[in-house]
Amino acid sequence: MEYQEILRFHGHACPGLAIGYRMSLAAMDALDAVRSSDEEIVAITENDACGVDALQCLTGCTFGKGNLIFHDYGKQVYTLYSRTTLRGVRVLFHGKGIPPELRGDRNARAEFILNAPAEALLSVTEVVVEEPERAQKRASISCAGCGEEVMETRLVDVEGRSLCIPCAERQK
Repeated sequence: MEYQEILRFHGHACPGLAIGYRMSLAAMDALDAVRSSDEEIVAITENDACGVDALQCLTGCTFGKGNLIFHDYGKQVYTLYSRTTLRGVRVLFHGKGIPPELRGDRNARAEFILNAPAEALLSVTEVVVEEPERAQKRASISCAGCGEEVMETRLVDVEGRSLCIPCAERQK
């Protein structure tokens, strides 16, 4: 997938999208992988920033398919795991090669990130990843409070009533 397609999906150009694009390309290249049509690749992102849109587009990993896992660590790190080869790779954006004069110019910084040598921006390390479970299909059950359908694993028992998380929190 070309960067321009990802840019249209994301909605605006920014350094974060360029970072995610370069990180995702590096990870897929290191794994010698192709875009996941189902759950062949699993991606673990340590942030929820703009670059995750590039990660989804390039890898085929999505929350909906259950092969995109979010850890809220605030780091520019993606770990990808191939269920086919059983290999994992961790990509860290360090950005050490970005000239200081570009830090205040978002467009110039994004352009630099898109074109710089990978080693000026990233570190790629092979890692051992414990294979994540495949996505599970879960039944939906009506919340005893609001009546809305809730994935059964997200119901909370409050005094014998099965409640969705918001209704359970209102009971406190």
